[in-house]
Amino acid sequence: MSWPQIAPLLLLSVSNVFMTFAWYGQFRFPGQPIWVLVLAGWSIAFFEYCFAVPANHYGHQVYSAAQLKTMQEVITLLVFGLFSIFFLGEAIKWNHIVAFGFLVMAAYFGAAKF
Repeated sequence: MSWPQIAPLLLLSVSNVFMTFAWYGQFRFPGQPIWVLVLAGWSIAFFEYCFAVPANHYGHQVYSAAQLKTMQEVITLLVFGLFSIFFLGEAIKWNHIVAFGFLVMAAYFGAAKF
């Protein structure tokens, strides 16, 4: 794989880490006022955009929009699974793995060039 093919994967991975914290990190702070959680989430999401926009901009030179979206969704599932286990302390059960697997297959068939 060349750098133009790898860069979107790396940038999307970093952006997904930020977005996962922006959306779900608040679960560790249930007592915070919602306005604080919204501002914190938006602040974190800014950095997500700093990686997602270049990932898609440069990635579209190599991949189709559907392929980029597929990558993003699969990366999201992987990042969320790890986040759920290691940050939230919530187990990923067999039915979650099956559901994630079906989503990955759906993404593959949605972006595949047949």
